[in-house]
Amino acid sequence: MSNSADSPGTGSTPPGKRRFRPVRVLTAGVFALAGLIFFTSFDTAKGTNIRTDASLLKLSDLIQERSHKNATLDESNGALRDDVDSLAGRENGSTEAEDAKLAALERHAGTKTLKGRAVTVTLDDAPPNATAKLPGYPEPQPDYLVIHQQDLQAVVNALWQGGAEGIKVMDQRLISTSAVRCVGNTLILQGRVYSPPYKITAIGDPTKLKDALAASPAIQNYQVYVNVYGLGWKVEDDGAVTLPGYSGTVDLHYAKPVE
Repeated sequence: MSNSADSPGTGSTPPGKRRFRPVRVLTAGVFALAGLIFFTSFDTAKGTNIRTDASLLKLSDLIQERSHKNATLDESNGALRDDVDSLAGRENGSTEAEDAKLAALERHAGTKTLKGRAVTVTLDDAPPNATAKLPGYPEPQPDYLVIHQQDLQAVVNALWQGGAEGIKVMDQRLISTSAVRCVGNTLILQGRVYSPPYKITAIGDPTKLKDALAASPAIQNYQVYVNVYGLGWKVEDDGAVTLPGYSGTVDLHYAKPVE
């Protein structure tokens, strides 16, 4: 019969060995994970304040900031282009005939200022509480009360059809590659964002420009919403106006096959 003092019981731990405790491993893992998070936050912040005001994280604020930046870059690009053109003319020693030909090409391309009589069309959203003003029409849906991309495109296309020599949308000159696009109720034009009211100015014969606007089927459809729901529409003679030259990039970007 063995002595109980010499023989450990069934539930005891042998001398010289420590029982494996999973809780210790879990604790060590938690501390390791916390250290990794702290290091990642420090590496991401790089000394800046990552607890930013919530309004700065709004997508609309980011878009507006990028729009202002693009406007500044456009102005800088236009100034640099003028410097390059001046240096190129001085270096090449071009003739008067060549200079005249280049000036004509630049005028048609829309990269130089343009002066002449102009017509301005202003489009605006309807009041948010608008109701149907004429009998037989349904009460407005939200889409009925805002300016859409096709409305702006219809005005631009009609003005070109009426013989416009140059067109400015808001404060930007249109060229052959310009795209008038809307996202929601905002206009995105050449990297910049605008809100209504939208102004479109065209240089040309005012009578022909206004006749082309009146003859456009798309604008006639728009006029229904003007009369029924109160969308904004105004056509004005501006007299003598100077349109700015297009100052953005004129390079074309396109896909290339993989070799």
